[in-house]
Amino acid sequence: MRFDTGRVCLDLVATFTPHEAIPDGDELRVWLAGAGLVPDRTPLARVGPDWAAAFRSLRADVETLVRAELLGTDTDENALARVNALAAGPPPGLCAVRDQEGHLVRELCGGVECGALLAAVARDAVELLTDPGDRALLRACAGDGCTRVYLDTSRGHRRRWCSSERCGNRERVARHRRRALAAGSR
Repeated sequence: MRFDTGRVCLDLVATFTPHEAIPDGDELRVWLAGAGLVPDRTPLARVGPDWAAAFRSLRADVETLVRAELLGTDTDENALARVNALAAGPPPGLCAVRDQEGHLVRELCGGVECGALLAAVARDAVELLTDPGDRALLRACAGDGCTRVYLDTSRGHRRRWCSSERCGNRERVARHRRRALAAGSR
């Protein structure tokens, strides 16, 4: 899993490209920790198929809204209503506690609830979609076959790929091959 889109809600959208990355609770646990929604030591025993289904549903709604924004088309009001309803929920509570070495670390207070984690991601989507500055930085990857969306925070805002190392490198290799083929056919 990659966490390089610039927003947690876009990282969730990216979990379907190129294949389903959160088919079950086990993979959702990995994503939740990687996205920083739960501290590393947080036990996630209750995460199951129902949680994964809820996050996939939120992912579909966020993607619908983000794509509409990118294309300049009308917003799907049903998707917007569902995201708003989730965003209105209480986010997970954070506490500072001492670890075994005596250092302060983050921990979720009151247990981990699916609704609270969904609220955190939905709230991130609402913040993204209502912030004109961030909306202006939304980009779709120009990589061949890539459908990822990211925030272009590069200097000059001319970033073309979700990842220079992946899609950018593939594009550069393909361009080199085309030039080599064209030079060889002369």
